[in-house]
Amino acid sequence: MIALPRRLRAPLALFALPMLALPVAAQTAPPPKGLTLDRVVVLMRHGVRAPLDGEVPHGTRTAKPWPTWTTPESELTPHGAEALAVEARADRTDWIARGLLTRNCPAPGSIRIWTNSSSRTIASGEAYAKAFAPGCTVPVAHNPPGQVDPLFEPLRARATRFDAQAAVADIDRFTGGMDALVARNRPALRLLDQVLGCGEPRGCDPAGPARLTPSADGHGIDLTGPIRTASGTAQVLLLQYAEGLSPSVGGLPVDGAVLARLGTVHAALFDVYSRSPYMAAHQSAAFGRHMIAALTGKNGAKVDMLVGHDTNVTALAALLGFDLVAPGYATNDAAPGGAILIERWHDARGRAFVTVRYRTQSPDQIRAHAAAVSVKPVRVRGCPADAPCPLDQFVRLFRDRLAPLAG
Repeated sequence: MIALPRRLRAPLALFALPMLALPVAAQTAPPPKGLTLDRVVVLMRHGVRAPLDGEVPHGTRTAKPWPTWTTPESELTPHGAEALAVEARADRTDWIARGLLTRNCPAPGSIRIWTNSSSRTIASGEAYAKAFAPGCTVPVAHNPPGQVDPLFEPLRARATRFDAQAAVADIDRFTGGMDALVARNRPALRLLDQVLGCGEPRGCDPAGPARLTPSADGHGIDLTGPIRTASGTAQVLLLQYAEGLSPSVGGLPVDGAVLARLGTVHAALFDVYSRSPYMAAHQSAAFGRHMIAALTGKNGAKVDMLVGHDTNVTALAALLGFDLVAPGYATNDAAPGGAILIERWHDARGRAFVTVRYRTQSPDQIRAHAAAVSVKPVRVRGCPADAPCPLDQFVRLFRDRLAPLAG
């Protein structure tokens, strides 16, 4: 068990949750030959939510008004909860087929769910738990609502010895600099102008110069420019499409293919905030230790789930060395309700191994209430390309890539 400092501990002895990756009524992917699944550790993004205040920046111009949401700002929508229910049922079906779970109510302590303290993550965990085992007790735990949780927001919580100057330097190395990042995404930025349809030669997005600087308090980073402003607009277009609202704001019609192209702008935001080696190490520092403990603890839950945000999911993928690739999304644009599944197996001799998968629903599937999910096996950098990774090897490389905790 890897001990977190007392102030960073989330009750690991709580409740764990399931996650899978396939159509609900589809065939289950065959398990690795000769191995038995005995534990799954999950990191999942919350489900479809209403836009955040200012997510579409003030001054963004459109040909027609944005559609009206009936769900309050930033909250999980009923439609989003239904999509999470699909994923929960699919996960349980998969885990029963693989012998991890039975069809009975989960035993107390066998399913642990810990969410961030925002209302949308709490509601996402509850929606998942309710659908995962209807009529059964699957507790969902979290810090008091609104209290910063270092597992999910380590920079705000000052959980690591974060050096903003070092972060900016590493991000610039990783991206080639903010001007280069904008240049690579110029086609998607032009497409966004076509979708917004404002018809102004200067464009529809109110972006200024692209700059990345340490935050004033030195405990974070500040980004300005087209990626900062357009990424939120692109995400809102995806969310309103997935929600089933009118996808058009008067310009180029929006469909799944257009959304995937626009998603490269949202994914570029994570190149800044979570995917460079320095940022991935710090963003993952606390929840990574939680996941290692859940994976290796002697009497751990069969399913241990964390429910957080896109920044968490993209950071973990970057830390482990793989891209988030899923139907309907740009590469490294985290799906609402998407989850990274770390699966522990053992052989007849008791040796332990790990495989990793990424489970999602596409925007079209979420919009249509489709009873299907998709799953993609991924290779962890430093693990075998064509075989499960020995547990001790996986834990060592995972731990070695995490930034030290403060205090």
